[in-house]
Amino acid sequence: MANGMLAAGQTLVTEAGEQVTVAELFGSGGQGEVYRVRTPHGDRAVKWYYPQLADARQRQILEGLIHHGWGDDRFLWPQTVVMDPSASYPGFGYLMDVRPQRFHDLPALFRRDASVAATTLRTLVAAALHTVEAYFTLHSKGIAYRDINWGNIFFDPTTGDVLVCDNDNAVVDGEAAAVAGTMDFMAPELVRGDKGAQPGIQTDLHSLAVLLFLLLMNHHPLDGAQALKIRCMDEAAKRKMYGTHPLFIYDPADTGNRPVPGEHPTVIATWGALPKILRDLFVQTFTRGLDTPSMRVRESQWRDALSRVLDAITICASCGRQNMTQPDGPAPDCWKCGNTVLLPPKLEVVTGRGALRTRRGIRLDPQARVYAHHLVDDPERHDFTAVVGEMTEHPQQRGRFGLTNRSTLQWTVRRDDGTVQEVGPGRTVALRPGLLLEFGGGTEAEVHA
Repeated sequence: MANGMLAAGQTLVTEAGEQVTVAELFGSGGQGEVYRVRTPHGDRAVKWYYPQLADARQRQILEGLIHHGWGDDRFLWPQTVVMDPSASYPGFGYLMDVRPQRFHDLPALFRRDASVAATTLRTLVAAALHTVEAYFTLHSKGIAYRDINWGNIFFDPTTGDVLVCDNDNAVVDGEAAAVAGTMDFMAPELVRGDKGAQPGIQTDLHSLAVLLFLLLMNHHPLDGAQALKIRCMDEAAKRKMYGTHPLFIYDPADTGNRPVPGEHPTVIATWGALPKILRDLFVQTFTRGLDTPSMRVRESQWRDALSRVLDAITICASCGRQNMTQPDGPAPDCWKCGNTVLLPPKLEVVTGRGALRTRRGIRLDPQARVYAHHLVDDPERHDFTAVVGEMTEHPQQRGRFGLTNRSTLQWTVRRDDGTVQEVGPGRTVALRPGLLLEFGGGTEAEVHA
């Protein structure tokens, strides 16, 4: 056993009296250590708090979270308090599920480790979208996470699925807790220690925006030219950079903290390749939102923008790299080869009825798919396993694609010459500009060049 607080073979007991046996140390963090344990129901994980942090307030927070009985598979939620029945090991911990091996931490992505080499632009944007939706769900229950940072999110590089860990600091918005956040991610008012400022959903929005910027840009939004002038990045320097004098590196009104060529090549390149719809949201939250919390971008805004960008990702015909494109915007130059990206036709999906109809466009590149969330007005969650239709290549005519019905329902196709065709499950329809598809339930789509 590697210097853990608990010993291998040590028996712990849950509040219900069930025994669990310590197997091995997974790792440690700022609040405690995580162990694999054997239970009558299979392997689980236990987070055991450092003695100085295992106080009555943390126990109260923990029991409140357990009482919520969170069943969302995007969260490793506390399940029950565990203790040492012999009292040889003072304090307490909590039981949770073991993190599946397919999930990797974000630092592995920032380091470009081989373990996350499968990450594509699509999965990166999908991970950002899933992250937003996970915290949106938490906030909609009135719960503030309070410590959103790069160490609490794990992602699957193949699918973009995310897993939120270290959920034991989340509290009902407005309640007090010991943890205020990680300074690099904390809202400026918390860093400064403004009177009356406390961690909550509003400060979570700042932390979420920092996390999204890091995820998409691989760089901190406030770390530009000014940081290079700091000889010692101690707490006082961080307090100035993140609290008293924060300045967005791409603030349109103040260029004093711009990234420096040669020193910050990654963020310079990635910002240039970012669609305007996302750039505008980052500018809003890191300019007006720095001083006015109510101006911070909401989760629903991030969700809608990321979803639209994901649907507009297009493969460069010259080099085969994926490119983010501005929805309904002009063709960009490929970030890799510099050639103009050839935009494929777009499927404009219309949902809802009357004046409240919602429109979203899907670029029909060879990897495009139509998902169940495309067919509803306001999807609660984007599920990329629920495929309704996908682009498939003609078996005899290379380079010619159609949309194959992967649903269990029959589609109706109306061509501009007035002819009507039924497209059953497993059948494919050739896509031409002007073609109208009816998916059922009032949802329809039209192909645009």
